[in-house]
Amino acid sequence: MHKSLVGKYSAPVPRYTSYPTAPHFDVAIGNGEYGQWLAELSQGASVSLYIHVPYCDRLCWFCACHTKHTLKYEPVATYIEALFREIEAVSSRLREGVTVSALHFGGGSPTMMTPEDIIRLGDHLKSHFSFQKDAKISVEMDPNDMDDARYDALAEIGMTRASLGVQDFDPKVQKTINRIQTFDHTRSVVEAVRARGVHSVNCDLLYGLPYQTLETLENTVSQITSLDPDRIALFGYAHVPWMKKHQTMIPEAALPDVSMRFEQARLAARLLQEAGYQTIGIDHFAKPDDSLAVAAREGRMRRNFQGYTDDAADALIGLGASSIGQFPQGYVQNMTATGEYQRMTEESGLAAVRGIALSSDDVMRAYVIERIMCDFRLSFADLDKRFGALASAIRSEARQFAVANDDNLVEIRDDECVITEHGKPFARTIAATFDAYLSNGKGRHSIAV
Repeated sequence: MHKSLVGKYSAPVPRYTSYPTAPHFDVAIGNGEYGQWLAELSQGASVSLYIHVPYCDRLCWFCACHTKHTLKYEPVATYIEALFREIEAVSSRLREGVTVSALHFGGGSPTMMTPEDIIRLGDHLKSHFSFQKDAKISVEMDPNDMDDARYDALAEIGMTRASLGVQDFDPKVQKTINRIQTFDHTRSVVEAVRARGVHSVNCDLLYGLPYQTLETLENTVSQITSLDPDRIALFGYAHVPWMKKHQTMIPEAALPDVSMRFEQARLAARLLQEAGYQTIGIDHFAKPDDSLAVAAREGRMRRNFQGYTDDAADALIGLGASSIGQFPQGYVQNMTATGEYQRMTEESGLAAVRGIALSSDDVMRAYVIERIMCDFRLSFADLDKRFGALASAIRSEARQFAVANDDNLVEIRDDECVITEHGKPFARTIAATFDAYLSNGKGRHSIAV
């Protein structure tokens, strides 16, 4: 693909794990609205739970997550008690009959918790929420945290999917991003979780890292595919030092330019496809029989704050500092500062400080953007059926974009707006054309390639 085209469509835009995106959340939404939205979930509704543990015993320079470094366990132990209070407050507001279909532990490093606290937290969740028998339980792992006791604790709480951060195995890249992690160590983690009955393993890779080359990336992909993970996420490193100050530790001169980032992404995608993985959306890959791959083929794939998912829950409940919940009525986010989050849970159990209530136009555009990011196409008939007269605005905008764009990114075919193979790498940029909030200038984003 011509370099000028890559440059043209690489301007910073959101990743669209939600719409409207988090920079547009407002303090007008708080605990009152959150409590009401919890109570309004219907009997028989299903929910996903996300637990955020915002602590790491090492800080990776590339990370853009809400987390903090600590070498003492006391802050983590105190934080877990606040989580218990929030779990109690949230569960008490749900109607009887609301069940949990999925649970995701993220961070930070949730595997920094002691084995005893992992089990205590799992027990507390299951004593306050009604879990479906086939509920999926996934855990983000830092391989450097892991030992036999933690593997056993995670098996005891019913972990069904292990998600391992890898990034890149090249020693120079690892040293520059402060993420030392050997291939042999990573392989031992995969073997340990599989030995305990965990059949689904996900690995996260990054391109666009400092000193990363096509050769180092190819070696990393080869090593990862030798582990035979069920899913692989291939993310572009988001360099946002204005938001995450520790990223200033990364030498910007060592970062690949936009054209090289694009070449790295295309190389990794080709290698993963040749290894038998199905491309999922813009940055995921899965074995053809994986549930996410099946959902993608059947048009059931969705997108939320954890990325692509086959979870069909009616709502996502975020627990912990900075966590975001997603409800039919809107989004709500908890206090980010851990100390203030803990204080708020002592007062009322809830710690929501901002969010957004969705208008009819928001709901429609969220659906449009999700379908672009998941399916690379929009059915106008489907939009008409779902949104009636409102859909005419999207029809018009899609047709205008198709006519005005002379780079063959989208086409109108049989009453559908279809992103071409040529346009798929720029799906985020195409989705941004339907974002009614983007022009107000709130928020800075990572580049789209």
